[in-house]
Amino acid sequence: MHPFHLAFPVDNLEKARAFYGALLGCPEGRSSDEWIDFNLFGHQIVAHLAEGEALNDAYSDVDGKKVPVRHFGIVLSMPEWEAMADKLKAAGIEFIIEPYIRFKGEVGEQATMFFLDPSGNAIEFKAMAQPDRLFAK
Repeated sequence: MHPFHLAFPVDNLEKARAFYGALLGCPEGRSSDEWIDFNLFGHQIVAHLAEGEALNDAYSDVDGKKVPVRHFGIVLSMPEWEAMADKLKAAGIEFIIEPYIRFKGEVGEQATMFFLDPSGNAIEFKAMAQPDRLFAK
């Protein structure tokens, strides 16, 4: 699989560095006074300083929950997802959608959780019950 690249706005680079680097464990790559590259499980995400641009006010109903339309994240293995959920809970992260299993018993059964970074960017970490069914209908 080829790594993806995602650039997103943040209000404060030091808070982004603490959140993505220290809390989520994303190694830092190149940076400047305006942006920071992070390695999100082999994918390049870039936090760009752009105050007020991370506002997130559109939601969609998914499995009876209000999911932020604009979000990004990663699909982890189930053990990685469980460890991350425990780590975020221990850090006192406020979840938009608490960690849970959705679409239980269906082709797309998955563990999911949604939370915000310090700038208000919505993030989803998920894990598939059957990883080979990530794109199954």
